[in-house]
Amino acid sequence: MSRLGYWRRIAASYLFSSRSQLTFWHETPEVNPKLRADALGEYYMTFAQKADYPGPFDPDGVPRLDYHGAIGVRYNPIAIAQYALANANRFARDGDPGRKEKLLRSARWLRDRLEPNAAGLKVWMHHFDWEYRSPLKAPWYSGLAQGQGISALLRAHAATGDATFLDAAREAFRPLEKTAAEGGVLCRDAEGYTWIEEYLVDPPTHILNGFLWALWGVHDYALATGEPAARELFRESVRTLRDRLAGYDAGFWSLYEHSGTRLRMLASPFYHRLHVVQLRVMHRLTGEAFFAETADRWEGYARSRWKRARATVQKAWFKIWNY
Repeated sequence: MSRLGYWRRIAASYLFSSRSQLTFWHETPEVNPKLRADALGEYYMTFAQKADYPGPFDPDGVPRLDYHGAIGVRYNPIAIAQYALANANRFARDGDPGRKEKLLRSARWLRDRLEPNAAGLKVWMHHFDWEYRSPLKAPWYSGLAQGQGISALLRAHAATGDATFLDAAREAFRPLEKTAAEGGVLCRDAEGYTWIEEYLVDPPTHILNGFLWALWGVHDYALATGEPAARELFRESVRTLRDRLAGYDAGFWSLYEHSGTRLRMLASPFYHRLHVVQLRVMHRLTGEAFFAETADRWEGYARSRWKRARATVQKAWFKIWNY
């Protein structure tokens, strides 16, 4: 991609509301009012717009994303899981068999596309290169994909009773028990805190939204199976968030990640809104007031015109200096 093309994409993604190939990701985040903390029910966010994703799809009805340029049209396991979860919500709400079939088409893809990595653990590979702080070379895998794929498979199992979906979820959970050095997707830092990493890079960047979404998959798996390892991972991860969430608060906006750069990487307006919604879900799942209090404070940042403007400028400078 040319330098000009890169900055056009950044402008569309972060500064304006125009539609682009990233529209699938950037729907308005919403807490699902029907979420339950004590049982596997509807997914925790509505994903209302994702349920009606217009395509492209493959011949089996599995969604693909058009990244344009050198990447082109590709399967993305995270997008497939979110499309499945969006339609699981719709099916749970109105019983539409068409929504159930959309859930199952994607869930079957997830079930059948688990691949062993170099350590023999089953993961969902991304078969395209991705530009990040350290370029991710295909094939690469993600803690976020593991968590959301598990959430989708478990809802397919609940909708059908088909044990192959549950078996696949068990395989997909194994990388969530291992550190990146062991072929898994966890980071245990020098202070003993546990993180689920969206991107497996060194040093780790602890992307906040990816950690939270992946953690809901751990919660779902603990609910569905009762495995002590899942319950313990959820407990450890909540401890990490409780003790380290302040590090994502810039005093006027939230951080996207711990970038390790001189200028901190702020969240885009979309990801800042997503953080607020995710924290409200965490409050519902854990009952811990801390999450609601943080969500209230961050929501207040977004209501301030001055703080929004400051975040936009700093975000732009970060992109200029680091990309």
